Amino acid sequence: MMIQPRPQENTTAAHERVYRALRARIMHGEIAPGEALTLRGIGKTYDVSMTPAREAVRRLVAEGALFLSSSGRVSTPELSNERIEELATLRALLEAELASRALPRAHFALIERLETLNQGFHQIIARHDATGYIRLNLEFHRTLYLRAQAPAMLAMTETVWLQLGPTMRALYGRLNRTDPPAHHKLILAALKAGDEPGLRLAVRADSTQGLRMLKG
Repeated sequence: MMIQPRPQENTTAAHERVYRALRARIMHGEIAPGEALTLRGIGKTYDVSMTPAREAVRRLVAEGALFLSSSGRVSTPELSNERIEELATLRALLEAELASRALPRAHFALIERLETLNQGFHQIIARHDATGYIRLNLEFHRTLYLRAQAPAMLAMTETVWLQLGPTMRALYGRLNRTDPPAHHKLILAALKAGDEPGLRLAVRADSTQGLRMLKG
């Protein structure tokens, strides 16, 4: 019996795969602020032709995750103080509202899951794993916000996270973390108590305090 060759990945599927992989890398701070990317390099990394690489970059530029200069250079953005302030404000508004909407559905199993996630920071900090820290922090917040059942608002929040990814990596280095995020305990306590004002306050502080330390 003849063995059929593996079908070649079509352009649409290749583009989506590259887009998702590159998007995750940017969101989790695996690429530094201002780092240049090339279509050739992206194609080589993900074993695709120039067309899927170009389409993935086009989508990420549209989302603000990548910056395209007038000369055609593609890079991750280096955010100004004003832009950091704007994105921090957006995080505070969107995430406080998502947490508030999630509160009525924050049953015991969800809180237990969030506590388990929060305990994972100790190992990540011990390894000095900056991208792991960012990934786990976003998973903690996403797990809570999914309970809000507000997909459009969550999508907007994830776009903000995406634009902030490289900057969050710089923030991790600046703060030299030795403990889990301080406000997570306050978030968990507010969820257990059903304290909506306290939850909004804790989420707002968690989403903005560190970022505003980057303004210099």
